[in-house]
Amino acid sequence: MTERRPALELRARGGSTPRLSGYAAVFDTPSEDLGGFTEYVKPGAFTRSLSSNKADPMALVHHLPHLVLGRRSAGTLRLAEDTRGLHFEVDMPDTATARDLLVSVERGDIRGASFAFTVAPDGDRWQLQGDRVTRDLTDVDLHEITITATPAYPDTEVARRALASLKAPRRVALARRYLETL
Repeated sequence: MTERRPALELRARGGSTPRLSGYAAVFDTPSEDLGGFTEYVKPGAFTRSLSSNKADPMALVHHLPHLVLGRRSAGTLRLAEDTRGLHFEVDMPDTATARDLLVSVERGDIRGASFAFTVAPDGDRWQLQGDRVTRDLTDVDLHEITITATPAYPDTEVARRALASLKAPRRVALARRYLETL
């Protein structure tokens, strides 16, 4: 069964090819209640999947497969696991969806990223502590990352870095105020 988990952490850059970058998962931070349990992504959870020659994750909008932003095999999506989490960078296509998404991220209306996965054999650990159930993800097969307005991991965030493309002083002030909160 494929599972989807939102997280937050997104950046956008202008230039000849606008890019979004950020974290689709942040290690060791709790998810929202996922139906009776809280989940944590552990360091190393994506290592095996990212090193696989078979893995070809995509970047989507709201987990919708017809709204593709980039793909690893096309070189338009770059993924890496670092000490903080699952980092991504996607070169945005010149489409109406991508342009609208960049505006929504810039305004702060969309601030989340997510990921879809299946758990590898023995790739999770469940624990019961009192009346609290937690799940640690230790090894997953990554299928996609997605940009979303509804993340399940509240400790991540989304921002757009495109100050060079901002023309109106009000937009610069809003962007500056947002970046100061990071």
